[in-house]
Formats: sequence, structure tokens, C-alpha cells
Amino acid sequence: MTTVHIYQPAKNAMQSGRANTKKWVLEFTGQPRRTADPLMGWIGSADTDQQVKMRFATRDEAVAFAERGGYTFEVTEPHTRKIKPKNYADNFRYDNPMPSSG
Repeated sequence: MTTVHIYQPAKNAMQSGRANTKKWVLEFTGQPRRTADPLMGWIGSADTDQQVKMRFATRDEAVAFAERGGYTFEVTEPHTRKIKPKNYADNFRYDNPMPSSG
């Protein structure tokens, strides 16, 4: 039986935006038998499922697809961001203890 992994991708570390992090990804995780090509020596496989990443708008859609296909699935819940509100004006408050320079 084929196993799939369902998750929400993390933010790209090279950019500050959060594009493509709202969708859910279904990825096949089975380990196919790999063989060396006799002519070129490249490692390959006849299983193309490893190249497939399917994107879904919601977690429930991805789970429903996995159940319809008869796949065993593993869902990884995303980590939630904790945003601390910051105010630039607080840097200049008179009652804010600032380290003395000197």
C-alpha cells in the first residue's frame, strides 16, 4: 500500500513573503526500488510517484483524496506563528529603561 505525506509547506527562507504557505501538499513517500542504467550509469526508477506533489486548498480535500485513492496517509499539522506586537514609539518613551551609554 502506498503511503502519502500531507503537510503545509514552510515559508521560503530566502524571501520575507509567505506565498504558497496556505495550501496543503500531498507527497508520495514510498521507497521505490532504484536501479543503475546499464548504459549511462545513472540511478533511476520506474516509479514516477516520487516526482508528484499535489496541492490542495484545504487539509480536508487532501485527506479525502488520499482516502478515495486507498492510500495510507500521515498528516503533519503546521506550527502556528506567535507574533508579538511592537510599536516603534515605545523606543522613545521616557519611562522605558534604556542602558546608559558611557
